[in-house]
Amino acid sequence: MGDPGSLVTEGRAGERSWCLRRIGMNAEWLLLEDGNEVTVGRGFGVTYQLVSKICPLMISRNHCILKQNAEGQWTIMDNKSLNGVWLNKKRLEPLKVYSIHKGDHIQLGVPLDNKENAEYEYEVTEEDWERIYPCLFPKSDQMMEKNKGLRTKRKFSLDELEGSGAEGPSNLKSKITKLSCEPGQPVKSHGKGKVASQPSEYLDPKLTSFEQSGKTTGAHVNPGPAKVIELHHKKKKASNPSASQSNLELFKVTMSRILMLRTQMQEKQVAVLNVKKQTKKGSSKKIVKMEQELQDLQSQLCAEQAQQQARVEQLEKTIQEEQQHLQGLEKEEGEEDLKQQLAQALQEYRSLMEELNRSKKNFEAIIQAKDKELEQTKEEKEKVQAQKEEVLSHMNDVLENELQCIICSEYFVEAVTLNCAHSFCSYCINEWMKRKVECPICRKDIKSKTRSLVLDNCISKMVDNLNSEAKERRIVLIRERKGIEPGACGSGISES
Repeated sequence: MGDPGSLVTEGRAGERSWCLRRIGMNAEWLLLEDGNEVTVGRGFGVTYQLVSKICPLMISRNHCILKQNAEGQWTIMDNKSLNGVWLNKKRLEPLKVYSIHKGDHIQLGVPLDNKENAEYEYEVTEEDWERIYPCLFPKSDQMMEKNKGLRTKRKFSLDELEGSGAEGPSNLKSKITKLSCEPGQPVKSHGKGKVASQPSEYLDPKLTSFEQSGKTTGAHVNPGPAKVIELHHKKKKASNPSASQSNLELFKVTMSRILMLRTQMQEKQVAVLNVKKQTKKGSSKKIVKMEQELQDLQSQLCAEQAQQQARVEQLEKTIQEEQQHLQGLEKEEGEEDLKQQLAQALQEYRSLMEELNRSKKNFEAIIQAKDKELEQTKEEKEKVQAQKEEVLSHMNDVLENELQCIICSEYFVEAVTLNCAHSFCSYCINEWMKRKVECPICRKDIKSKTRSLVLDNCISKMVDNLNSEAKERRIVLIRERKGIEPGACGSGISES
C-alpha cells in the first residue's frame, strides 16, 4: 500500500477502483490499479505478499498474476501454483488466462481438512476510493523498497538464522526465543545501536522486537575446538522432534504478532482519514505525526514479514534434515531384520530350487516316456497309412481293370450290359456289332443290351477324384462319341 500520503490524494477522491475484497473481512483487500500488473504470492518481489498463518506453504512463491488485457478487462492466471487458483469454485488451468468480472469468487489454495472454506477467498468488486482505502492490504514491493535501510539494520535476524541453521534447530530455538520488547521502551536495532523511529506510546506491549545486541549476542566467541564440539553436539540433537515443534509454536506466535501489526496499521489508516476530514487545512502537524506513526508500523510489519519468511525457509530446511535423519535411523534399525529376512528368503530359495530340480527330473522322465509313446504311435500311424495307401492302390487297380471297356481301354461311357453279363461302352459295342453280333469276350450271340446306371454313377464319382488332365481327356472323348466335335465317328448310333 506504501505511503498513505501518496495514496490518498485530492485527485483520487470520488474515484471508483477495482479490487479483490477479502470475504468476511474489512481488511487485506487487494487493489487492482489500472495499467499495472498485480502478482500475488508468499515470496519476495510480488505485489502482495501473502503468508498463511495456518499453513505457510499454502500460497506458492509466485501464486498468480492479475492484469488487464487489450480491452481493459481484468484477467487472472495461475502461475503453476501448488494448491491452485479457483474461479467461481472451478480450478484454473496453469498458465491459462481467464477473464474476471464483478461479483466473481476467487479462491487461492484449498481448505484444510477441518475447514469448510479456504483461508484466502476474495470477491471481485468495484468500490469508491474512500471505501477501499482503509481496507487495503500493503504492497510488499513498495514497503520493502521504502524500508530497505531498516532491513539493513535488522540484518542480525537473518544472519543469526543462517548461523543457527548450521548449528541445528535447538540453537535456532534458543536464539529466536530471546526476541522480546519491554513495554514503554523504544525499539533498538542490533546493527549500530540506533533507536527506531516509532513512538513507544503507539506500540502494543505484546508486540515484540529484538533486544539490545549486548543481551542477544553478548561477547563474540573466538573460533576454536570448543566451537566444533558444540556444533557436533547440536547436530546430533537435530533429529529431536521437540525442536521442530518449538519452532512451529514460535512461528504461530510470530504470525499473531504480524496480524496485530496489520490491525494497528489499519486502525492508523482509518484515524488518518478521519483526522484529515475533521481538521482544517492549516493544522496538519497531527496528520503528519500520525502518518509517521503509520509508516513506522508499516516498517515494523515489513521487517517482521521478512524475518518470518526466513524462518519459514529455515523450518522447511530443518524438517527435511530431520526427516532424512529419521530415515537413516529407520534404515539402520531395519538392517538386522532385513538380513534375517534375506537369510530366510535364501533358504527358501534353495529349498525351492531343490524341489524344482526334483520336479524337473520327474518331468524329464515323463517327457521321455511320452516321446517313446509318440514314436510308437507315429510308427503305427505310418504302418496304417501305408496299408491304407496299398489298399487304395489295389482298389484303384481293380476298379480301373473292371471299369474299363475292353474295346477302347477307357472308362465306360454310357455303359451297357449284354445278355452274357459283360459290359462295354454303348458306342463301342454298337460299332462292334456292325461287324459281328457276338460278345467280344465270350463269343456268345448278342440278344439284348441293358443300360447300367450304377456303373455310370460310379465312374462319374471316380473321375471327379482324378487329375484335371484325365478329366479333360474323358470330356473330349464323350464329345467325340456324341458327334459334337469335328472328326467324330459317324456311326449313326446315338446314345440314349
